[in-house]
Amino acid sequence: MPLVLVTVLAVASFSTCLSGQTEPEPEPEPEPIVIEPEPEPEPEPEPAFTIGFYPEPIGPEPPEPEPECTGPWNPLTGMVTEEDISRNRPIAVVIDNLRAALPQRGMSQADIIYEVLVEGGITRLVAVFQDVSELGHIGSVRSARLYTVDISQSHDAIFVFSGGSPQANAAIRSRSITHLVDGGGRAAQVFFRDRVRRAPHNLNTSGELITRHLPYLDLRLEHDEEFEHALSFTDDAAPQDGQPATNFTVMFGPNSKTTSFNFNEESGLYYVSQYGSANVDGDNNSQQLGVTNVLILRMATAGIPGDTAGRLAITTTGSGSGYFVNGGYAIPINWSRDSLTSQFVYTLEDGTDLELGRGRTYICIIRSTMNVEF
Repeated sequence: MPLVLVTVLAVASFSTCLSGQTEPEPEPEPEPIVIEPEPEPEPEPEPAFTIGFYPEPIGPEPPEPEPECTGPWNPLTGMVTEEDISRNRPIAVVIDNLRAALPQRGMSQADIIYEVLVEGGITRLVAVFQDVSELGHIGSVRSARLYTVDISQSHDAIFVFSGGSPQANAAIRSRSITHLVDGGGRAAQVFFRDRVRRAPHNLNTSGELITRHLPYLDLRLEHDEEFEHALSFTDDAAPQDGQPATNFTVMFGPNSKTTSFNFNEESGLYYVSQYGSANVDGDNNSQQLGVTNVLILRMATAGIPGDTAGRLAITTTGSGSGYFVNGGYAIPINWSRDSLTSQFVYTLEDGTDLELGRGRTYICIIRSTMNVEF
């Protein structure tokens, strides 16, 4: 074979080998490595409450309960006092209640006030104070009647008055009633005359004068050991099962003077009005008289035979009916008093003892034939 042909064949074979060889495929790019974030752990469920497991308190801790108060108490109001005055004999003062005697003095500080008829359809007050040591003026002081002596004696009180009816003066002597009267001697020094008013509406006394002179008058100043106070008190005395009694007027007898009571829910007090206006205290910044309790007691009342002045006899012993008013409600009650030396006892209609609300009390003594509309 010619050399040229061999060369051509060789070149052709080499070209053929090159054309039959495939180029290598490019290597694929590596996939990116993705690091997944670890999932947050699910919160563990709160344990169910079991005995012995309690949550942490939220907010400030509640205050500790105040210890129960054990007194001492004012036995006429049930209110706490700084010192024990329960064995002291109270002071009972006869107070003028005519329009010409207004404003009265010291009435907003009286623990118990009795209002009772006297002759002519007018009324008079007996203001009872368990402690007069820090009291201002009291008045005006007027004359006694037999049943005002009874009221004072029911409290074993020291009786303060100016003159009296023949029946009252006789009872004071026969019963040896401890008293201070406007007359002669040292006892008269507990009284003074107000120059602003005319007699007989200008006679006054004061806590300072009584406290100063009592120790020198040779009087029994404390209750006897066997004396026990009859009144009882509670923090919430409102008779919710009673009839509403937010405003009412008491008439003491036919064609007599009246007294009105208006309940204030915010203060819990009944505010007293008479003669068409508020009954204010002339010795206490004209403060209107306000009381926690109102008692209305029916008592047998009649004229004294042969008494030309028309004086009355009121039976304060035995028993009778009445009303108790507190917190905007009124309920029927009964009263009783065994003897002239006994205290008044108040019971509900079922016979259980009546509990008064803590605070001052106003007691209206009306004819047994009178009624009250609430």
